[in-house]
Amino acid sequence: MIARDIEKKIINSLNRKEVTVLTGPRQVGKTTVIKEVIAKLENRGEKVLYFNLDIEQDSAFFDSQQLLLNKIQLECGNSKAYIFIDEIQQKKDAGRFLKGLYDMSLPYKFVVTGSGSLELKEKISESLTGRKYIIEMPPVSFTEFINYKTGYKYKDRLGLFFNVEKENTELFLNEYLMYGGYPAIITASDRLSKTELMNEIFKSYITKDISYLLDVRAPDKFVKLIRVLSTYIGTLLNYSNLSNETGIKTDTLKTYLWYAEQTFIVKTVRPYFTNAKKEITKSPVIYFNDTGMCNYSSGRYGVSGIDRNGFIFQNFIYGVLKSIANGGLAGVNYWRTKDKAEVDFIFPSGTSLIPVEVKFSSLKKPVVSRSFRSFLKHYSPKKGVIVNTGLDDVIKIGSTKVIFIPFWKLFTEPEILKA
Repeated sequence: MIARDIEKKIINSLNRKEVTVLTGPRQVGKTTVIKEVIAKLENRGEKVLYFNLDIEQDSAFFDSQQLLLNKIQLECGNSKAYIFIDEIQQKKDAGRFLKGLYDMSLPYKFVVTGSGSLELKEKISESLTGRKYIIEMPPVSFTEFINYKTGYKYKDRLGLFFNVEKENTELFLNEYLMYGGYPAIITASDRLSKTELMNEIFKSYITKDISYLLDVRAPDKFVKLIRVLSTYIGTLLNYSNLSNETGIKTDTLKTYLWYAEQTFIVKTVRPYFTNAKKEITKSPVIYFNDTGMCNYSSGRYGVSGIDRNGFIFQNFIYGVLKSIANGGLAGVNYWRTKDKAEVDFIFPSGTSLIPVEVKFSSLKKPVVSRSFRSFLKHYSPKKGVIVNTGLDDVIKIGSTKVIFIPFWKLFTEPEILKA
């Protein structure tokens, strides 16, 4: 069992009147965490009812709102109760169905889960305006992964663990970068099992989400796009080149990219700029939501050794920064100029900006690139951060404090990213 930090957020949401909507990629552990929450509620003596719409017997109660209410009243009476509905995307017009229940002002708190179905997101967002509280569940984080792998022995001392157990930290990092954060894959015992599981996750995503969205049985071109995108991470997307490489027309390509992002496979990062004439303003940079999925798509899954060009590590750091940036509500950008100066990430910190450069190496001394210096010269931020695998140091460049940190300090000292 992998303990998930998001469980606390779900429990806190139970005090809200709105319908709690837990969404995220397939196989990310939504059902498991919901059952953990249910167990805690039952231990407190609360009334709880659980439905799974993948189960025919449960789905039969959703033919009408009244039929469902009859079942709830039979099991829970007319007093406070928590109603959990798993796989809500199986219900046609789910948003309107839930809106009707919400507007009855019932004494029940509804919690629903759904996979990365685009229709679910659109219909619920449209029908439950002002009536929903959405929680997006990501894959297992690196700290959750470490705690699981170490038997939760160092749960409250991870900073000390990382500092003392440098060799094990590197081994764990390489494993996480290669296989990613899907729970079933983390708990699988060997490379073959992990590969088979990832294959099933990918096939399920294509057959259940993408085939439905594109209204085709074999979306081969979409699959090819995902495989090609896995070789583009951390680099500017050139739509013309990508179109030639995949055989997909540019307009269709952009639509497919949008689908891939809405279904939690990739994330497009936009540029930060104030001078449109000198700074690139259109081309996005692509990252995957899970490094294991990226490696699988590129054909490197389970291959010995990690690609030392650093793009997988950069993808990993992007995910960390995105989670720190107000739970993903604030945007993380990149910076590039037409003169080819670049900074990997521009992190929002209140009204300030923090440039973040990523180096997949244990730096021996605090060296700052010409591109990073260029950003400092243009914007004079109070702080800049260079993430690497070992060096811990601070220098001053003009009015900017440049902090070199080992990657794990992003977890143990996130205040570093405050201006």
